[in-house]
Amino acid sequence: MNSIDDVPSLAPRIFRFSDVDEFRNAIRGLNFEFTPFVRRISAEQIILSMPGCDVNLTTAFPRVVDAQLVENCTAVGFTMDDLDVPIRFNGSQRMRPAVVIGSGGAAYTIIEEVQRQIASVVFRPEVTERGWPRPTQSFKIFETSALAIHRLRSVVREILVAASAPVEASDIPLKARAMRESLLAAVDHALENVVSARWTLRPNDERNFRIFRDISALLSDDLSQPIYSEEIARKLGLSVRTMHDVVRRYRGMSLHRYLRLRRLWLVRQRLLAGAGSVKAVALAFGFWHLSDFSRSYRDQFGETPSQTLECGRGR
Repeated sequence: MNSIDDVPSLAPRIFRFSDVDEFRNAIRGLNFEFTPFVRRISAEQIILSMPGCDVNLTTAFPRVVDAQLVENCTAVGFTMDDLDVPIRFNGSQRMRPAVVIGSGGAAYTIIEEVQRQIASVVFRPEVTERGWPRPTQSFKIFETSALAIHRLRSVVREILVAASAPVEASDIPLKARAMRESLLAAVDHALENVVSARWTLRPNDERNFRIFRDISALLSDDLSQPIYSEEIARKLGLSVRTMHDVVRRYRGMSLHRYLRLRRLWLVRQRLLAGAGSVKAVALAFGFWHLSDFSRSYRDQFGETPSQTLECGRGR
């Protein structure tokens, strides 16, 4: 998990990445893991840190993301584009204007199949007195009006432009406070215009999200071991079918396909760290059929494991 935590200022910081191996999450307060679908990317994070809140604008890339908010803050997220490929948020996809919100400790999982532009605002301390929903275990999603989303997007863009302009040091506290109030008001407006929509019941289902997190925790214990569906289901008190349905719902793919993708990515990270040998690393992550492993690795990353290891040793 990665984060970059600098002293707050009114000047936005910009992080750009063209290679997925170099990508680091720059959003403060968000513990973050990802599994990419591609290697070459064109990603950007614009981070504006102010007293009381951070504004984050991310041009993302195809990937699976698992994230959890730290304590004593509230995060609000929404898309900044209108592409016709919806993000899978907590197991559900819908082409509707929506905001997601989470309080300290809340988690979420998303699948971004194409490059998307996403904004998030992280308020510190936690927002407790404005009547906002206060999710516990997982982030929640709420359908709102197109006008409310447009207003949120406009406020974010205007704040980032204004923050980039020169400003007297003595004016920074007042300007930052005014910007924060504009953000709070825009979120108020979005939540005041929430639409009662049945489709939000599925991604807001705490019980199934908890089951998914329990499955993920068990699978992460030792990725080098063979995965026996019956054993995992038994440990969790689930049927095998229920377990596979939950994984497919939140991952958008079968359990074994996702695990293979995740293991390949973890092998790549180990090789880039200059590991001892390709064979040792492959076996450490459960790949015993080395020719099949090499073919899958080359298909996924466009190079052989040996080339990755050579690159890692040359760093």
